[in-house]
Formats: sequence, C-alpha cells, structure tokens
Amino acid sequence: MAEKENPTGAEGWEKKALEHQKKYASFLKRADKNRVLKQLPELHEAATDKIDCLQCANCCKQYSPRFKTPDIKRISKTLKLRESELIDRYLYLDSDGDYVVKTKPCPFLGSDNACSIYEVRPSDCRRFPYTDEDVLLKRPQLTLKNATFCPIVFEVMEGLLDQK
Repeated sequence: MAEKENPTGAEGWEKKALEHQKKYASFLKRADKNRVLKQLPELHEAATDKIDCLQCANCCKQYSPRFKTPDIKRISKTLKLRESELIDRYLYLDSDGDYVVKTKPCPFLGSDNACSIYEVRPSDCRRFPYTDEDVLLKRPQLTLKNATFCPIVFEVMEGLLDQK
C-alpha cells in the first residue's frame, strides 16, 4: 500500500468541504444513481488509501453511531456486561429513538485513536463513511454532514464532481 499523505487528506479540506456544500447537494439531487454506484468503489478505495483513519478519528470524536439491538448484544457480551449495564454506562436514547453514546469522543476510542471494541463495533461504525454504498445517494443530508468532518467523504465527493 502506498504511504499515506497528510493523514486527513488535502490541506484545508474542511474549509473546502463547507464551501462545496451547495455543489454536493446539487450533485446528489440530480446524480445518475447507476453511474455513481459504478464510480464509488474506485473513489472509495483511492480515498481510503490516501487517508489514515487512525490519524483522523473525527467520526469517533464528533459523531455517534446508532447502537442497534444486535450491536448492544454483541458488545455487552464482549465486555462481559449485561445489556442494561452497557446502556446505562455508555448510551442514551436520542430524539430519533436510537441508542447513541452519551459522551464525545466515543468512550471506546483510545488515546491512539484505535477502537477498543473494533472487532464488535456497531454496524454504523463498520459501514462508515458509506462511500462505497448507496447510502451516499439515499441519504444526501447525512452525506453532506459527513463531508464536513470526514476527509474520505470529502475526497469521494470531490472525485464525483470531477468525473461529471
């Protein structure tokens, strides 16, 4: 694998991502779904090769995944906690009725930006940043939000704009 550049991609990407929100929104609204889905694997791979998630960890610092029932069962078993203990200690129900972490950064994020429950992490974490699946198109508001804190989403969106 090629040596990673700046751990979070291009310099100033956060500012550019904010400046390009309208472009991204317009693109996502009118995108040819089939064409985009064909482009995503290559763009996703290029972005993940370029960006070292362990240097960034913005997702774990600024975002909480949903903890679905299977996630809670799996994680509590691994941590040797009752499900109710896991929930009481780490989670709360948000306004959408989803369990999310009580604190930011995520309580399972280590000082080295590694996840202490990586092997049993929630499915939202496993799938994030959704740049290799149709969630990118199906949930445009989520994609726009993710582009502001995840350099991989930024890189993929910029790549899609470049290939119009």
